Amino acid sequence: MTDASNARFNTEALSWDTNPDVQRATALAHAAYLARLPSDPAVLSTYDVLDLGCGTGLLSLALAPAVRSVTAVDPAEGMIDALRAKLASPPPPPPEGGKGLPVANVSPVCALLQDPDDPRLAVDPVTRSPRPGRRFDLAVSHLVLHHVPDLRSFFRTVHGCLAPGGRLMVTDFENFGPEARKFHPESKMDGVERHGLRRDEMQALLEEAGFADVSVETAFALEKKVETEPGSGVMGPSMVFPFLICQGKKTG
Repeated sequence: MTDASNARFNTEALSWDTNPDVQRATALAHAAYLARLPSDPAVLSTYDVLDLGCGTGLLSLALAPAVRSVTAVDPAEGMIDALRAKLASPPPPPPEGGKGLPVANVSPVCALLQDPDDPRLAVDPVTRSPRPGRRFDLAVSHLVLHHVPDLRSFFRTVHGCLAPGGRLMVTDFENFGPEARKFHPESKMDGVERHGLRRDEMQALLEEAGFADVSVETAFALEKKVETEPGSGVMGPSMVFPFLICQGKKTG
């Protein structure tokens, strides 16, 4: 991500979770991932997950109960601080009553990840001890790719972070034409590198990075309000934005 992106997300970190669009998009992405992951809890519970661009940890914390561990990475210190605060606070009680269990399998990491052997990734969230050369069973990233300047480098790095047989699953809104620009108000264009993902480009990028069994498909649709006029700041009509899920597998 760029400095402009980091500055924006540091500023917005404290109010990030209050945005209903963020909450709904994360819930839809979480459901899309679970629908494509092993349905056997005994299998999924062995997964070590890497969440890239984790923000305040909404997706990381949603995935955590089903998997062995989540390493949650974001370059914006404000976002990671918000996640650390959540992990340090008593969790809300479950709907059926009783006390919520503390989240003990999520590790927040403030980093712009560029090296699969970054020592900050080596710390196991469960044992809290370093495992040099640690690799992951699943890498996820939600609503991040439209902020990444160099997707080729990003996917090469992610490929290197995965264990043999590991999977990549990323979600972001689709570039379906000029109207896709309306996903962001004009005041939030700092750090936006592209107005959504193009299907053919994502297919080619993942294959070029070494992923096999690549698929790019519609995962869900998000309805959100857009500006009445670009730059007006007045949110009026709603638009439906399709989201893509892009998947690939590391074979060796």
